[in-house]
Amino acid sequence: MQGPLSTWLVKHGLIHRSLGFDYQGIETLQIKPEDWHSIAVILYVYGYNYLRSQCAYDVAPGGLLASVYHLTRIEYGVDHPQEICIKVFASRRNPRIPSAFWVWKGVDFQERESYDMLGIFYDTHPRLKRILMPESWIGWPLRKDYISPNFYEIQDAY
Repeated sequence: MQGPLSTWLVKHGLIHRSLGFDYQGIETLQIKPEDWHSIAVILYVYGYNYLRSQCAYDVAPGGLLASVYHLTRIEYGVDHPQEICIKVFASRRNPRIPSAFWVWKGVDFQERESYDMLGIFYDTHPRLKRILMPESWIGWPLRKDYISPNFYEIQDAY
């Protein structure tokens, strides 16, 4: 089932995939990484001027990685602003997604956390470096196939 934003994107020839609605009725769309930057700019111009949050997750061991953006359309005098959820999936072998930093500055630390925990590279991000783990840390701790560098030491302790 297509929602109003999906219908608008189709009308304007913008490629995406509708993923339906979440439990709160928020429309969810899938955007290809190569289309994300231009669609992010269009969404901003269309009125989605507030980035509520950005997060990422590992879809399955050995599978895709997902970067999720929750956007809100803040307007004067509107009690219930429109919200949208955007999912951008990236290949595990080359997890690159254009950064949304130049559209919504508030995504700065959130994309850095997604990079730090899952290894998603956000192209054109001005300060893409680890934010939670030390710079010397090896690997991406929230990937489902991650094995800690200390795993074997811990196993030997038992």
